[in-house]
Amino acid sequence: MTRGGRKRERDEPIRRCIATGVEVSKDRLIRFVVGPGGEAVPDLAGKLPGRGIWVSADRAALEKAAKKNLFARSAKQGVTVPDGLADTVEAGLARRVVDLISLARKAGDAVTGYEKVKAWVDSGRAAALIQAADGSERGRTKINLPPEDGPTIGCLTSGELGLSFGRARAIHAALGGGGLTARIVEDARRLAGLRASIGAPAPERTKNSHERQ
Repeated sequence: MTRGGRKRERDEPIRRCIATGVEVSKDRLIRFVVGPGGEAVPDLAGKLPGRGIWVSADRAALEKAAKKNLFARSAKQGVTVPDGLADTVEAGLARRVVDLISLARKAGDAVTGYEKVKAWVDSGRAAALIQAADGSERGRTKINLPPEDGPTIGCLTSGELGLSFGRARAIHAALGGGGLTARIVEDARRLAGLRASIGAPAPERTKNSHERQ
């Protein structure tokens, strides 16, 4: 187990992406099911009934699956793929990560603010570090979590991260070892995969913004 409560990758179930044919752990894939109306439905929580159809958490893979009718081929039936599928999945994942961090905060397992985050990292309490994608490079290097101590999440904007803490923006946050951390890390990994192919999220900097948040 890692400090974040997540099983190591070798213990994770493996699934094949219908677009790339690559077999990888489930936390690097998006699960879909065929809805009652025959539409491809992203199952971001992994709880919807039905046979799972797996696509890599990557825009190119999602677009290929939609364009080449691979959902229908995998399901062996007609499947309708909604327009803008990759955008819908990205927005859903971003919302899930923000909401899960908010739940972790309420449970006492997430903090923001430079001093609080640094204290958690220095004391060994941090199981994962979150750095806003639109924070300055200098600001991000002020706090570091060694990879062996936990992952660093960098796919959220300062505005998105701020939503988790009820503020306009946040640059740094840390997660403790509670049960929500593993889910946050997995969903953030998927979100990062989708956003990596289009570059970092658009900056949300303001005129009076600064890094010590």
